[in-house]
Amino acid sequence: MSEDTDVPVHEQESAPDPASPSSQQRRRAWRPEADAEAAALLRRLAATCWLIGGRDDELIAAVRRNEHALRSAVARLGWVLIVERDLVRLRKSPPPRPQAWADQGPNAAACSWFFLLLAAAESMPPRTAVGHLVTQAHAAAAEAGLPVHHDITERRAILAALHMLDDRGVIERLDGDLDRYLHDEQAPVLLAVHHTRLAYVIANPGTLDPAADPHAWLEQAQREPDAARRMRRALVDDTCVHTALLDDAEAQWLSQRVRGDDGGPLADAFGLVLERRAEGAAFVVPDDALRHLSELGPMPFPAPGTIAHAALLLLDHAALHGAVENAPGPGWRSLSEEAVVAALTAFGADNTSGRGGWSTEYVRDPFLLVAKVRDLLTGTHLARLTPTTPQVDGETTLMWWFAPTTGRWAEEGTAQPKTARTRSRRGTPTPQRPHIPVQQGLFSATETDKNPEGHPA
Repeated sequence: MSEDTDVPVHEQESAPDPASPSSQQRRRAWRPEADAEAAALLRRLAATCWLIGGRDDELIAAVRRNEHALRSAVARLGWVLIVERDLVRLRKSPPPRPQAWADQGPNAAACSWFFLLLAAAESMPPRTAVGHLVTQAHAAAAEAGLPVHHDITERRAILAALHMLDDRGVIERLDGDLDRYLHDEQAPVLLAVHHTRLAYVIANPGTLDPAADPHAWLEQAQREPDAARRMRRALVDDTCVHTALLDDAEAQWLSQRVRGDDGGPLADAFGLVLERRAEGAAFVVPDDALRHLSELGPMPFPAPGTIAHAALLLLDHAALHGAVENAPGPGWRSLSEEAVVAALTAFGADNTSGRGGWSTEYVRDPFLLVAKVRDLLTGTHLARLTPTTPQVDGETTLMWWFAPTTGRWAEEGTAQPKTARTRSRRGTPTPQRPHIPVQQGLFSATETDKNPEGHPA
């Protein structure tokens, strides 16, 4: 087992007491329904890190029933599970792809006001009006040397930050409508400030002093230093792991530890199935564990809608016309951004009318469509963008690299959604896919090397 796994050792007893705590604990661990409940809770917490009393009472009670199993599983990831009477908070280690996560998160202004409001909340009474809290946040901004404008753009950022705090249960709305603040800075909204929860907002505070060395602190907060824990989190909390994108320590872990003593038991704890191929690995959700698209996180794929359909068509196009020169690894295919814009523009022209027609907004603005498709594919780790070599005039363009995993959906001339769906970066993984024809170079090296259950041999 890995060095950070706490495995209890029990001495042999000739006649253990059935009523003893250790016997009861072992019986609970053997109950299939208990294992299934713990696995479902782990998947839920991986996607929703805050459970708040009054809103998630049933889930909090379930966490208490399975607390030992949950703590054992998250400890392998370097995560911290906080369980209080009216709060469950899962504090995670740094994300596997921090830039992709940041791109999908709130804008910089909303994030700034989020922390300014937190700083102001520390000195506020347990009950306060939204206007008083924002006034104190303005004072904190002035103290930090940040500009304050009192305009509609700033109020939008503050409102977004207030909703983020309310979602986490740190500052809760008791009375009134938060959205009224957008047009009235003194809107009659009563807030509850939970001071004890303020300390749990920073998921990964690190061990360094941010005031003494902010750059070192930020580096520590952005990247998990232990390669094994980085890989475990990537498998649990990201769509997949691509072999070609790993450093030496990560590649060694994937080669030696993903199946037996490390990755396999972790997948079992989350109720997932390990899928391992030459191009990488992924944890997938069995069909019977998935009920709704929302369980896959904020970015399920394939899914209904213009953006997802456009992404599917682009995957088809890349499978047929993408280049393989200078690829990161086997199975990767590339298109220049100019080619992506041209392809999506043509697809939009072909899907403007009739049932299932695309949104007029995206058809009229191909660059907006490109940006949305880029966010979807990079957020789900199905594509990565790299700058090309500077040209004679010094300009660079972006190259879109499509991962081998896109072979799950890419078929010649079609882009019909399959039953398998990939998970998002903060959601649960994808249910197992059916067999589909494979394009040359996309999983072709290992597609037939499987056992009858559909997993790699």
